Formats: sequence, structure tokens, C-alpha cells
Amino acid sequence: MKLVKKLTLGLSLVASAFSLQAEETVKVGVLHSLSGTMAISETSLRDILLFTFDEINANGGVMGKMIEPVVVDGASDWPTFAEKAEQLLAQDKVSATFGCWTSVSRKFVLPVYEKYNSLLFYPVQYEGEEMSPNIFYTAEAVNQQAIPAVDYLLEEGYKKFYLIGTDYVYPQTTNLVLFEYLQSKGIPIENIGGGLRKDADGEVISAGKYTPFSHSDYQQIVAEIKAFAASGDACVINTVNGDSNVSLFKEIAASGLTADDCPIVSYSLSEDEFRSLPTKDLVGHLGCWTYFQSLDTPANKEFVANFQEWLKTAPAGVQKEGRVTCSPMVLSYNGVYLWKAAVEKAGTFEPEAVIAALKSGISFDGPGGTVTSQENHHMTKNVYIGETLEDGQFEILESFENVYGEPFLKGTFMK
Repeated sequence: MKLVKKLTLGLSLVASAFSLQAEETVKVGVLHSLSGTMAISETSLRDILLFTFDEINANGGVMGKMIEPVVVDGASDWPTFAEKAEQLLAQDKVSATFGCWTSVSRKFVLPVYEKYNSLLFYPVQYEGEEMSPNIFYTAEAVNQQAIPAVDYLLEEGYKKFYLIGTDYVYPQTTNLVLFEYLQSKGIPIENIGGGLRKDADGEVISAGKYTPFSHSDYQQIVAEIKAFAASGDACVINTVNGDSNVSLFKEIAASGLTADDCPIVSYSLSEDEFRSLPTKDLVGHLGCWTYFQSLDTPANKEFVANFQEWLKTAPAGVQKEGRVTCSPMVLSYNGVYLWKAAVEKAGTFEPEAVIAALKSGISFDGPGGTVTSQENHHMTKNVYIGETLEDGQFEILESFENVYGEPFLKGTFMK
């Protein structure tokens, strides 16, 4: 009998300990590709999220609870993203999720988050034309990246625009918006390269040249770009995603095409991806983001220094050498802090209350400047245009403060 009592008491103490541990932590999901074609970009977002959780936990957590990350691998496979999202919500019971890169992965998980009325923070530039009640888009909308970059090129006197991207929703939709926008600015159809596809009624339904994920042979396309640029005043709008950019830019470098001949502005290439590219051959090409590591502000210098210090003792599997910061990483970082502030404002981790708090407008002074959540689930933030340097960093050429995130642009320019 005494043995039974002791065993019962022991089990009770263990159960209490587990209960206490559960009460002292809050689970959040990390949903990114850690393998496959998109791992080149998404692994760094996992890393910055782990850094952010550690930073917040070191300062007392969120409402007294320590953040407990549940990390899953979307594996660059869109149905897998949906399966992992279901796991995070149904089994792991996470309070919020930070994840996805491609729009197709976001489209696959969107109905899962709406089904469970949970909350996803999406951190990567995208095509707009969406506003889910269960997603907050810390990402750049088209008017916070694609449009400012095109305006800059127009101001610089470029009159011909070659559109190239990966064959999925983000490049396709963004380039259709840009096709309309360029026409509204007086650029004739024959000066928009890459090809057009029309429906039976003659309406343009696709603008630009597209390649599959993991495509590696860009010899013919680069030859086409060189021919397009031969007459001068030409530039390239690049929405290629993932490791295909390595093949594309190596072919561009091998062809001898330079930024003086034909500048390329890339919407999915940041300092992080440049670690795998021949940047010495890409000097002068452009990027447009809401953050660059080269920003000379106290907040950014502290952020970069803290991340580099964290890397020294980062968990196994986190690459420690040669690391940089970039806009998708900072937008992930901002998302966690906005979630924290919204939880504290709402006084609860319940997604519905947190979403309401975010819709009311919450600001965070991040490494790229102040970001503020909007009622339309997007963000007001600064925008920067930069020129690639030999060391893989950007020299900032122009900046725009407090740009309101507007997701719905398609069809607005030709009215």
C-alpha cells in the first residue's frame, strides 16, 4: 500500500511538473523549407526566427511565458506545407505560425489556417490580390517593391523591360500588374520583353518568360535578353525564385552582360542569396526591399551584431560562418515582435483577439525602420532601392518612408 501511495505521489508530482512546464511556455510554429529548391532562401528564415525567440525569451518571454518553437520542414513541396500546417494546428496546438516563402506554399496552407481560425505571419514579398482574415502579411506588397523599382528605372531613362520569373503565382501575377503599369506609363507592348500570352478574346493573361522551379539551363534566355538589350535603354525585371537564380546569374556573368549594358532588378534576391552567387560579376544590378544590411542606423547595427553573436552558440544545424541579414529575415523578425505586442495588447494568446489587436494598428521599431500593422493585414514600412556591390551588400540609392501596403493593384492602372 505504501509503495502504491509513493508511486501515486510520484506520478502526481511528474504530472504537476509537466503541467507547470506547459503553463510556462507558449508554442509557436516555424513552417519553412529546410530541404529542396527553396532551402537556399528559407533556412535563413528558420534561423532568424530561432534567434528572435531566444532574444525575447532572454528578456522575459511573452506575458511571462517562454516561446517554445515547433519547427517543421515544408520541403519545397506545396502539399507537404499543408500537411505540416495541419500538424502544427491540430497536434502541436501552436498559438501562431511564422512561415512560407513562395505564394504557392501560402495558397496551400491558407485554407488550413482559416479552418482552425489560427494565425500565420507571412514574411516574403508577394503579388498581392489576397487578404485572408487569418494571415498577416509582413511581406512587401507590389507597391512596396515592384512598383518603386520600376519607377526608379523609368526615372533613370529605361524604356524597355524584359520580364522573367519562375512559373507560379507570384511572378505571373506581379508581372501582369507590371505589364499594366508599364503601359499606363507609356511603354509600348513591343518594349515589354519575354513574351505575351492572350486568351480567346485577345486579353493578355500572361506577360514574360517563365521557367520551372529548379530550372538550370538559362543559355537561350540570356541570349534572348542580350538581343533585347542590344539597342540600349533596356533592363530586366527578375522574379525567379530559389536556387535557379544561381544558374541564371552564372549564365549572365558568363555571357559578359553587365549592369551597364542592361541592369537587372531582382525581387527575390537579397544579401542572403548573394552568398551563393558570383557577386563580383554582378556589381551594379539592383534590388528593392524594405531592409538592407547596409542601413546605417543604430537599430540595424545592434540587430546585426546581436545576430552574429547568437550564431556563435546557435543550435546544431544552423550555419555559423559567413552569415548576413536580409529583408525576408527582418520581416520575419518584425512579425514575431508584432505578434508579441499584439498578444500583450490583447492580454491573451487567442488568435482571434490577437488578430483584432493587429488590425487596430501596432508599431514596432525594427532594423529597417518603424513597421505598423494595418487594418487590411498588411504593413506600413520604409522602402529602399539598392545597387549590388562586389562584397554582396547593397549601396542604398533611394528610400521612401512609411509606404502603405496595398495588396489590390491588378486592373487599376488601365482604367
